[in-house]
Amino acid sequence: MISQNTIQQILSRIDVLDVVGGFVKLKKRGANYLGLCPFHNERTPSFTVSPSKEIFKCFGCGKSGNSISFLMELEKFSYAEALKWLAKRYNIEIEETGVSPEAIQQQQVAESLYIINQFAQKFYDKQLFESEEGQSIGLPYIQQRGFTEATIRKFGLGYAPDKRDVFTKEALANHYNKDLLLKTGLVANRNDQLVDNYRDRIVFPIHNNSGKIIGFGARLIKSNDKAPKYINTPENELYIKSKILYGNYFARQAIDKNDECLLVEGYTDVLSLHQGGIENVVASGGTSLTLDQLRLIKKYTKNLTIVYDGDAAGVKAALRGLDMALEEGLNVKLVLVPDKEDPDSYLQKVGATAFKAFIQENKKDFVLFKLELSLKDVGNDAAKKSELVNQIAETIAKIDKAEDFTKQQEYIRQSAQLLKVEESGFTALVNKFIRNRIALQEQKLPFDEAKHHEEVANEGTTVNFDDQTFELLYKEELQEKEIVRVLLEHGKKPWDSEHNIAGYILSELPEEELFQSGTVLKFLHTYKNLFHQFNEVDKSQFVYSEDKELSTFAVSLLSFPHEQSNHWKDESNSNGFQKTLYQQDYKSFMYSISKDGKERLSSFLLTQKDTTNEEVISAVNYLKLRKIKKLLMQNQADMQTADASQFNNLILTHQFLKQQEMEITKTLGTVIMR
Repeated sequence: MISQNTIQQILSRIDVLDVVGGFVKLKKRGANYLGLCPFHNERTPSFTVSPSKEIFKCFGCGKSGNSISFLMELEKFSYAEALKWLAKRYNIEIEETGVSPEAIQQQQVAESLYIINQFAQKFYDKQLFESEEGQSIGLPYIQQRGFTEATIRKFGLGYAPDKRDVFTKEALANHYNKDLLLKTGLVANRNDQLVDNYRDRIVFPIHNNSGKIIGFGARLIKSNDKAPKYINTPENELYIKSKILYGNYFARQAIDKNDECLLVEGYTDVLSLHQGGIENVVASGGTSLTLDQLRLIKKYTKNLTIVYDGDAAGVKAALRGLDMALEEGLNVKLVLVPDKEDPDSYLQKVGATAFKAFIQENKKDFVLFKLELSLKDVGNDAAKKSELVNQIAETIAKIDKAEDFTKQQEYIRQSAQLLKVEESGFTALVNKFIRNRIALQEQKLPFDEAKHHEEVANEGTTVNFDDQTFELLYKEELQEKEIVRVLLEHGKKPWDSEHNIAGYILSELPEEELFQSGTVLKFLHTYKNLFHQFNEVDKSQFVYSEDKELSTFAVSLLSFPHEQSNHWKDESNSNGFQKTLYQQDYKSFMYSISKDGKERLSSFLLTQKDTTNEEVISAVNYLKLRKIKKLLMQNQADMQTADASQFNNLILTHQFLKQQEMEITKTLGTVIMR
């Protein structure tokens, strides 16, 4: 676990312009910066970065956050991975706490393996481009496959010479540990001698999500019946085959933007498609899809299109992992390239444009394809057909996400037609499999947890809000959020000679019972703890909170207000516009002026004057008013059912609440709220 000291060092060094600007070209626009959003395709910039608030916001797709969440969203990092990325960028040494000696040892081994792999990639790259053997054998072989130097360098391909121990000697000369060299799989122990494991092979580096090399795949150049076509890194602290998709590092942003992942089998398939401008593609490495690989894809998109060879082996490979993909909520399509071709050779044959068109025109629904294929094998065999009906029903039952209900119903309808069975009966069969699965899941739940689920479900059926109550609760939530916004924006500012604004607000609203929103309560609890420790709280402590709920909540409340133009610094201008024009009056004001006035006003950016104290008083008192209104409603409801002995007390309560309401209203100088 990264220590708090390290996290604070990172947070103190973060520059949102530096981080975001490394991925997005930004132009200054007033106090903020503007650029094209990296999360969706747009031609007109709507992606705004505020250095003062340390946040970004896209007004096109709605995404917002801080430097850390930007990295997590764009690079699909975990929180810890984002912190480590930032620590490396700002040369901050990472200190970890609460880590066992075994875990520290494992981490040290992993770091050493990264270093060796990086050294190996540079070695093989040099052999490919600079050695006589590489230029006469390795490079021509790759180029004959149709790959350009740009593609070769992008993916870091290299060449392993046909020599006994050229890499081993180089690695040992650079003082790399023998045991670690063996662990990487780059070196093998033969007759108590260390020798190169890769010889006369094209070497494909395999990267993790952050671009670090975690292993290699090495393809034999010459045909040799005694040697395997491919050699892959053995599993170690870095390389776990079931969790890896080749090319993921290079494809992740394209997958996110296209909202679709193309899955192929081989390394060269990925290279060919990338070179043809199809970058949202990864490879499974010829293995069956695993749950970890599917979840890796799901981080970027729910739309998976499998592009495999059209032969029997390709079809069989494509069908593996279908049920897991459906359980993960992925929308799976299948494209089979013509027989005797693979994606690499077919793209080389027809060109990138025709290949793209082929994919779009030949996508088949995975479930229905499996059904149609299986029906051909079943023929007229009644027993096999019965088995197939059960198999397809069980497959469709795996679609258990609430948002996928319509998709499940459509599968039931189409499958029943293809199977030539009654839709109602087939629906009942699917539901049976669903019930069986739920029953198995419930058996795994602890008794107390199951009881809690039941209680929550029961509560959900008894809640009944009328329109007035709903409106009250909605406005109440807005008032609670306004308190949080004011604390974030102005909490550190002075209120009087003894208190800052945060101290004033917390003293005026000491009881957490005044708040109903769970997120607001969580925020206030955290804020109070920090305030009691340090007597002031900076908004960055929430903007960069490790708690994603608090961070997202804080960012959502920080806005990008208009800024004041230099034109407004004069007391008046040729149109007689007043400086006291507020941002919230802008829209109505624009409607009220003439066309010429609008044209002249277009050069002016409007701003709010400093109304901090008014905002604080308004936020506190309006929240109090809202709570009093709620208490009055409850008191009135009690009066309707009260007996004579209770009624007098309720009348006194009503009078007290009305008096409080009038006093606060007088302070605000406004009318009593509905």
